[in-house]
Amino acid sequence: MAEEREKKIAAFLEKAGWGRAARAPLAGDASTRAYERLSGPEGRAVLMNAPAGPDGPPLEGARKAYSAIAHLAEDCRPFVAVGEHLRALGLSAPRLLAHDMKAGLLLLEDLGDDLYGKAIETGKAGDGTPLDALYRAAIDALLLLHQAGTPAALPLPDGSAYEVPSYDEAALAIETELLTDWYIPVKKGAALAAEEKDIYRGLWKKLFPETQCGAPVLVLRDYHSPNLLWLGEREGPARAGMLDYQDAQAGSRTYDLVSLLQDARKDVPEAREEEMLAYYIEKARAGEADFDETAFRAAYAVLGAQRNAKIMGIFVRLWRRDGKPGYLAHLPRVSAYLERDLRHPVLSEMKAWLDTHVPAALRKEILQAE
Repeated sequence: MAEEREKKIAAFLEKAGWGRAARAPLAGDASTRAYERLSGPEGRAVLMNAPAGPDGPPLEGARKAYSAIAHLAEDCRPFVAVGEHLRALGLSAPRLLAHDMKAGLLLLEDLGDDLYGKAIETGKAGDGTPLDALYRAAIDALLLLHQAGTPAALPLPDGSAYEVPSYDEAALAIETELLTDWYIPVKKGAALAAEEKDIYRGLWKKLFPETQCGAPVLVLRDYHSPNLLWLGEREGPARAGMLDYQDAQAGSRTYDLVSLLQDARKDVPEAREEEMLAYYIEKARAGEADFDETAFRAAYAVLGAQRNAKIMGIFVRLWRRDGKPGYLAHLPRVSAYLERDLRHPVLSEMKAWLDTHVPAALRKEILQAE
């Protein structure tokens, strides 16, 4: 199977005019996608190797797989469609140099190595730009994206269209169950009773309407340091290079801000989070007469709690199911973000439920790989 795939990749690169390029693997993510940097006479580019993957088995008590309920991309069409949309808005998604969408192979513009994660560690970008400027550029990019509204469908190079799914309550809800299915049983040493899970689901059902602060926008879903690059030679919002957006959906404008300002991979001090939230709010209020800061902050807290609950479950699952214990190092950070979110009054009932079943002291305990 691997040999067949390699032949397909070689043929794709040859047809695209990159057959002589040297190939070197690039760090990937928790998905099945793989990336390589190409370099040679043609310059530099990035190969995305993303073969289509079928849905997994239906979840217990459901007729669909997790990926279908959460609207996760299962081929590269969403990446292409969303990327072209972002570029049309003047944002810095990588240019599409060549594609074979049926085979799951894309050749992309190489946006470089100046990742936001490096800047967070050093306090500045590779060109010396202070970290706060990087955050503001990333927020400016979101503001531009949010002002553009929500496209119902996005065109593809083959003439077809990709229909943007809605980040609906079913998708939000199935993600929250990662906490009860994976994280809490490990912390407690026992699975939750079915009736307690039902109470948990009911609390989220009451909370989800709070996330609707204004019209839906295109939510990129993983808008954080591993997926953002500093492009200091460009101007304005285009200085924030974007890498990961194939799971984009129509949802709340606060979600990508949570991804950025409660970064699962890097520490964001609460003071910086508040400063950058205030920056977004100031810009949004200046352009929207009906901007409601109270509703916005409530939505931010709810989706912060939702996202962090999901990530805490995913990181434990990556350890226990997939044999990737390295993700446990991020759990204390994500748990601390959740504590910030739970301070908002809108989450008082959720906080009480969590305090009963996995108390704050237990949430702070560090999990060690077995």
